[in-house]
Amino acid sequence: MTAWPIYQGTGIPHDRVDHLPPPPNWRLFNGGPPLPPLVQQDGDVDTSTTRRLGGSARVRISYPEEIQMINAALFLRRPLLVTGRPGTGKSTLAYSVAQELRLGPVLRWPITSRSVLQNGLYRYDPIGRLREENLRQLRHRTGVVAERWDTGDSLAEDIGRHLRLGPLGTALLPYARPRVLLIDEIDKCDIDLPNDLLNVFEEGEFEIDELSRLPREVEVVEVMTADRNGRAPVTRGRIECQAFPFVVLTSNGERDFPPAFLRRCLRLDMPQPTADQLTSIIQAHFGAAAAAAAQRQVHEFLSRRERAEVTTDQLLNAVYLATSGSRHAEGHAAPFDEVVEAVMRPLSETVTE
Repeated sequence: MTAWPIYQGTGIPHDRVDHLPPPPNWRLFNGGPPLPPLVQQDGDVDTSTTRRLGGSARVRISYPEEIQMINAALFLRRPLLVTGRPGTGKSTLAYSVAQELRLGPVLRWPITSRSVLQNGLYRYDPIGRLREENLRQLRHRTGVVAERWDTGDSLAEDIGRHLRLGPLGTALLPYARPRVLLIDEIDKCDIDLPNDLLNVFEEGEFEIDELSRLPREVEVVEVMTADRNGRAPVTRGRIECQAFPFVVLTSNGERDFPPAFLRRCLRLDMPQPTADQLTSIIQAHFGAAAAAAAQRQVHEFLSRRERAEVTTDQLLNAVYLATSGSRHAEGHAAPFDEVVEAVMRPLSETVTE
C-alpha cells in the first residue's frame, strides 16, 4: 500500500511520486507513446524556482490542510484551486511541489482578461510559415537550392518549426511523471475560460487542427513545447496525457466560478502567513542573520496587516532595504525609514482603526 502523504512539505527532493497508486478508473488516461520524465537532480534548480522559494528552494512551511489537499489532488488526478489574499503563497505552492517531487520546471500560464483556451494549448504561426515557403520557392526557382520539399518528412519538419505548444498543451503531453502546471490568477480571465477548460480537464486531451488535417503520410510531427528548447512528437495531431498534470489554479477570490468548473477542482483556501512563516520566508531569501535582524519589520508588518492590506512582497522589499546596506547618505534623499514606509504603503486606502 502506498504511504500517505506522497508530498510531505519538507522541501527535500524525493521520488515517492513514482509510487502513486493507479488513478480511479474515471481519471485513467492512455496517452502515448510515453515521454521520459523531466527529472531534476539535487541542486538543479531553475531560476523561476529560485525566485519563488529563495536560494535554497527548500524553505516553505506547509500547514496540515495544505499538505492533505495537495496529496488529494495528486491521488485523484484533479486540479487544485487555491484561493487567498495576495502574498499568501498560492503560486509558490506549485514550485514547492515540483521541486520536492522532482517533476521538472513549472509550466506557468499567467491569465489576463484576454486569455483564451487556445493560448494555453498551442500557438501556430501561419504567416511565418507562408513567408518561409515563399522564400524557399524563390530560392528553388533561382537555383539556390535544388531539394524537393513535397515529401512527408519535409512537410512535417516545416510545420513543426511554426507550431509551439502552450503551458497547458505541454502539460498534457504523455509524460511518465505528471508535470506541474500553474494557471496564475484565473479570476482575471474572460467569463468563458473556466467553462472552456472543463473538457480539457475531464478528458486530458486535445486536438491540433493544423496537424490533423495534414496528408496521411505525415503521421508524426515534432513541435516545440513551452519548455526552453523543448520539442516533442505529436501523432496525427492528437495529444493525450498519460499522467494527468498537477494543476494549480490561483485566485484572489475576486470572482465566483461556475459550479461545473468547481466540481472538477479540489479547493484550498490559503491563510495569511504567521510570524514564524514570514521569518522562514525571509531566511530563505536573505539568510539566517538577516531574518534575525528583521524581526522589527516582521512585527510592524503584522501590525499593519491587521489594519490594511499589505503583502509579503512588500515585507521582503522592506527587509532587503533594511539589510542590504543600502542606507542613504545623511543629507541625501529621504530618511531611510521614510523609504521603507513608502514601500510598505497599503494596497488599499481603506484602513481599519
